[in-house]
Amino acid sequence: MPDLLAAIEIETAKNPVYSVIWLHGLGADGGDFVPVVPELGLGGTPGVRFVFPHAPHIPVTCNGGYVMRAWYDIISLESTSRRIDEAGIVHSRAAIRQLIARENQRGIPSANIFLAGFSQGGAVAYTTALTHPEPLAGLIALSTYLPSADLVAREATPENRAIRIFAAHGTQDDVVSPQLGRQARDFLIERGYAVAWHEYAMPHAVCMEEIEAIGDWLRKRLL
Repeated sequence: MPDLLAAIEIETAKNPVYSVIWLHGLGADGGDFVPVVPELGLGGTPGVRFVFPHAPHIPVTCNGGYVMRAWYDIISLESTSRRIDEAGIVHSRAAIRQLIARENQRGIPSANIFLAGFSQGGAVAYTTALTHPEPLAGLIALSTYLPSADLVAREATPENRAIRIFAAHGTQDDVVSPQLGRQARDFLIERGYAVAWHEYAMPHAVCMEEIEAIGDWLRKRLL
């Protein structure tokens, strides 16, 4: 098993009853999305613990073997396709499952845990949530793709067939093309998943309209 990932944690109120485990993109770190929390408008909702883990440092083939924070190795990187290391995805999934288990130990049931991720982090969030053996509260997938549709097709669990999914992509994204994002959406819809799909006129980034939509989506699910 991988070591427990170091993470930044923010609680919106004392004694949180929900958790959001939010995964950053390639080459970033857990601090990348910390500024988003106060913009989500969660005041007045039950307490939420945001967990922003740091991916390990590994060599990334598509970047000439340069060592950076990454959830898995990417062999080749084109806007409309990826060649990835599936074993690395499985390893990161195990690491996120450890974080879920720690939230369970701290009193947050899996049904109150959301997974979120941007770009490469979103790819791991997709894979982990759809194959998790216990029902999760929801999935937020931002500017991302399914890194291994075969893995998800093989290992998707019935416990998360009804998981609530917020997926968003920039129409001007030249890093992870909108085509890849829509392919993931269509793969899920074809298999009966309910996906709330959003597109924004932006590059490989997040925008305030998107953050406000995420906050609205979360508030409706924080009972």
